[in-house]
Amino acid sequence: MIERYKLKNVTIRIKKVTKRSEQLSLLMHRFDNHICLLRRFNGTLVVAEHTNEKLVPITLNTITAASKLGEVTCLVAGSQCAKVAEEISKVQGVKKILLADNEVYKGFLPESLTPLLVAAQNQFKFTHILAGATAMGKSLIPRVAAKLDVSPVSDIIGINDTDTFVRTIYAGNAIQTVKSKDSVKLITVRGTAFEAAQVEGGSGATEQAPTVDVKNELSEFVSQELTKSDRPELTSARTVVSGGRGMKNGDNFKLLYDLADKMNAAVGASRAAVDAGFVPNDMQVGQTGKIVAPDLYIAVGISGAIQHLAGMKDSKVIVAINKDPEAPIFQVADYGLVADLFKAVPEMTDAMNK
Repeated sequence: MIERYKLKNVTIRIKKVTKRSEQLSLLMHRFDNHICLLRRFNGTLVVAEHTNEKLVPITLNTITAASKLGEVTCLVAGSQCAKVAEEISKVQGVKKILLADNEVYKGFLPESLTPLLVAAQNQFKFTHILAGATAMGKSLIPRVAAKLDVSPVSDIIGINDTDTFVRTIYAGNAIQTVKSKDSVKLITVRGTAFEAAQVEGGSGATEQAPTVDVKNELSEFVSQELTKSDRPELTSARTVVSGGRGMKNGDNFKLLYDLADKMNAAVGASRAAVDAGFVPNDMQVGQTGKIVAPDLYIAVGISGAIQHLAGMKDSKVIVAINKDPEAPIFQVADYGLVADLFKAVPEMTDAMNK
């Protein structure tokens, strides 16, 4: 009897343990489902860069990057920018648009936009916040990251998973893989590393962004003077013609302007040409200038300093014109012409006329 009783007790205890394991398993299953639901509702916020009239092209590249991370919401903040919200609602992959149309966001000052992004994050709990790696994005994202007490990941060129990103260091000479453990990832995206999202086929819904009482006493937007040109914008042009110190002076850049007009190309410059005062700094291509990746990049009188190569070496085809056969630019060029640019460029322009 005693042995039977003990065996019975053992059997009963095992059944109890088994039942508890089943209950624990069911509880964990429900918990996992709950976490999955939370992840499903969390998404990615893209800060749309625009002119209050139309989108800046890098926003489309940023949306492509964001779509690799989950459901995409776009924030459109500005003054009289409803037209931009309508434009972005048609972009493929955008599910929702948060519109903040207020005079306080005039000029897109980071001091004004930061409270808005913090409020949006507090309300919607995004897992990622992305912006293009432009002057605006580079000034806004670190500020928001500081407010949220997280570390920003800058200028990414690839996405391995929702936590792991690829970026360049040492002027593009090394590739770094970064894993972020922060609850929300603040990221700037190099536009040339991602294809532009399709501007048709989307049906995003627009709603009002969180209302924020912005008190910006640190800075004030006064005015801006934009360079007007019939040529394509430098960062989105399919063909770019750039000049360097070898142009000798600003007047000689007319040779490049004439060639660019024949090719429907944008005109850029090296840092040396900008520092010498040949052209304005908004034409600078390089690590501290604009990053471009056109189908065709023509470097005229550019030696090929590392700083410049970091801004254009992702171009599909690179053509270099330089009278120095030892110029570093020839090491990355697909086609090289060792010649006097003052003879070669006019000949190319004449050939375009035929």
